[in-house]
Amino acid sequence: MRGTDLPAHHRAWTWQSGRDPHDLVLAEQPVAAPRPGEVLVRNAVIGLNPVDWKVLGSDTWRPGKVPGCDGAGIVIAVGADVPGAWLGQRVAYHAWLGGQGSFAETTPVAARALLPVPAGLDLEVAASVPCPGLTAWLALGKLPTEPGSLLVAGAGGGVGTYLVQLAIRAGWKVTAQCHPRHHDRLVAQGAAVLPWNAELPRAAHAAAIDLRGPEAAAGLFPHLRANGHLVCIQGRVGGWGGEAFARCISLHEVALGALHVHGDARDWHALRRAAAGIFDDLETGRLAPEPVVARDFECLPAHLRALRDRDFSGKALIRA
Repeated sequence: MRGTDLPAHHRAWTWQSGRDPHDLVLAEQPVAAPRPGEVLVRNAVIGLNPVDWKVLGSDTWRPGKVPGCDGAGIVIAVGADVPGAWLGQRVAYHAWLGGQGSFAETTPVAARALLPVPAGLDLEVAASVPCPGLTAWLALGKLPTEPGSLLVAGAGGGVGTYLVQLAIRAGWKVTAQCHPRHHDRLVAQGAAVLPWNAELPRAAHAAAIDLRGPEAAAGLFPHLRANGHLVCIQGRVGGWGGEAFARCISLHEVALGALHVHGDARDWHALRRAAAGIFDDLETGRLAPEPVVARDFECLPAHLRALRDRDFSGKALIRA
């Protein structure tokens, strides 16, 4: 292990039991040196995402686990087989939900998952990107190369923010369905908007991306054209929908966690390149980030619960 002088201990929000964010316990833990293939990141900002409260208390968790998947900070140590050039670098990352996560002052991160942050990009913006921005990029990658009419259902959150902008830049004609409080922002980005409960025209879209859940996604089948595409992000639909070999709808699912378990070097290279493009576009103003709502480290459980309960609009961040 190579690195700067490491702290002997750090503070971490740990899971002991329960499924409510307020069940998280603040603990002081020893700081472990990074293993081969890892670096240690001193977190400056932690990104909160809906998946963080949805997975609390998963069956495989053991007491003492540190949750959280997104963060940004400075590399302070590297494993034996990781280039020393990473030391001192500003990075963001998406961590594997099955490992030690970002809800801590330091986090071990697989070197392949490191996303270098440009000097001109604030770490708060960088921490807000990995889960929503890269999920949006993966979702668009499921669609045909020839753009058409795209429905983004549930477009008001972070994934929708990036999906709408990236899809319009790729030539898609985007209709965003969401709560009216998001309409002005999405219209400014170039989308047509509909209220979340609006009646949709039948067979009108070449593709739909659902950000709400499996039951809502299943309701989108009638609104897709022949050979259309349905992309599910918040859960897969229970059945294919419609008569076999009639309109021939293609189904897709998207989850960043798949790369942590099944991704190879080529997959990670593509993901890092996509992140670099998003960071560059944010730095130069070609992409607009989701407005941030930041709180202090001690407020993490309350802020995560507020995210769960939709008590505010914007990207939830924690300053570490």
